[in-house]
Amino acid sequence: MTVRRMLDTAHRIRSTRRLLNSPAIAYRPGFMSPPVAPPGWSRWLVPPAALSVHLSIGQAYAWSVFKPPLESALGLSGTQSALPFQLGIVMLGLSAAFGGTLVERNGPRWAMTVALVCFSSGFLLSALGAAVEQYWLIVLGYGFVGGIGLGIGYISPVSTLIKWFPDRPGMATGIAIMGFGGGALIASPWSAQMLESFGGDSSGIALAFLVHGLSYAVFMLLGVLLVRVPSGVPGARGAARPAPTGPQVSANQAIRTPQFWCLWVVLCMNVTAGIGILEKAAPMITDFFADSSTPVSVTAAAGFVALLSAANMAGRIGWSSTSDLIGRKNIYRVYLGVGALMYALIALFGDSSKPLFVLCALVILSFYGGGFATIPAYLKDLFGTHQVGAIHGRLLTAWSTAGVLGPLIVNWIADRQEEAGRHGASLYGLSFVIMIGLLVVGFVANELVRPVHPRHHVPAPKEAAHVQRQQPESA
Repeated sequence: MTVRRMLDTAHRIRSTRRLLNSPAIAYRPGFMSPPVAPPGWSRWLVPPAALSVHLSIGQAYAWSVFKPPLESALGLSGTQSALPFQLGIVMLGLSAAFGGTLVERNGPRWAMTVALVCFSSGFLLSALGAAVEQYWLIVLGYGFVGGIGLGIGYISPVSTLIKWFPDRPGMATGIAIMGFGGGALIASPWSAQMLESFGGDSSGIALAFLVHGLSYAVFMLLGVLLVRVPSGVPGARGAARPAPTGPQVSANQAIRTPQFWCLWVVLCMNVTAGIGILEKAAPMITDFFADSSTPVSVTAAAGFVALLSAANMAGRIGWSSTSDLIGRKNIYRVYLGVGALMYALIALFGDSSKPLFVLCALVILSFYGGGFATIPAYLKDLFGTHQVGAIHGRLLTAWSTAGVLGPLIVNWIADRQEEAGRHGASLYGLSFVIMIGLLVVGFVANELVRPVHPRHHVPAPKEAAHVQRQQPESA
């Protein structure tokens, strides 16, 4: 045996030992270990458990409801009032990346509990900050502490749902992640009604934050109590300890593959394109038709934002379910290729037709939501179910990047164009050209995705035992 073969064999044996002892294979025993589903348990009870978490943390998309009263009550600028949301999205990506392995090790019940505590505590800290008029407490609470809850809560059900629905992983993750996109449809009118009832001053805002924190704690607790893992998941109470089937890749190995970084680029480009419209939707449609004979009213602009949220939510279940039929690579070809076409149509003809503008924006936002919901299944196809939650968490750093990049491109360019004396649709022309270019980059990255090379796989236990037996003989 050559030295190279000996080193390769040793690496495979070490990898197998890590697999057998991996935190992703056995959850730590204890009170928070997820209970195994009893015989006859319906797997359709698991998506509602995930939805209870995602509908709650999806409130993040309704943060804009609090911006005007905070600016008025605490004397903040628009940039300052956006800081809690921006920090929350950054912490979402970072906590998902660094906490993904802990989620795999401890299981969905532990993860949902951590998400509940952090997300609700973030609101309670924000309530205290509003009551004493200390804005840094709101940033710390909602942005930092609540952001950790966002990240852990977002990835908490992913690997469990994939294990329950190996035949339809895209649909399963789409159902749960749909809740994150649709959470704002509940939170926006609810928050607005509370602020109207309690008042828009600091005490009214504090009371609204308090009600949010307590209400979401109760709602998320339903998911904590309801979640179950299938009997094949090792380490759960009453479960067996079978080895994973099919090619499996650990989280540490996954980030060393070109496939991971291609998907990172794919997700980042798709999210950047979607959030570029979502973040500035109301002023954008108003600017596009400001010089027309039928300008868009404030009420109509708000309705447009609601439509975008609905498209975002529908795309998460609709397009991710479609990916189970046509394949993950093909659905991302649609997201990125057709998305670029939609941006081109808005740039060329959007200011001359409101129906065309609205339709193209709705399609883009449905692709935005669909991209989020499909990526866990894409990761499962490439890397297997072994630590797929941890891999997903690391990939969500692309979301953190896009959350800064998309609004920065659209807002910075619009400001520069306005300073140059332009107005209306011309404020966004260059931004849309950039978005088309980014989507093309994502399309190319998706085309470069290939099956993961076997050298990155964690070998099955039987194979590793055979290799170990053969090593002394071959040497």
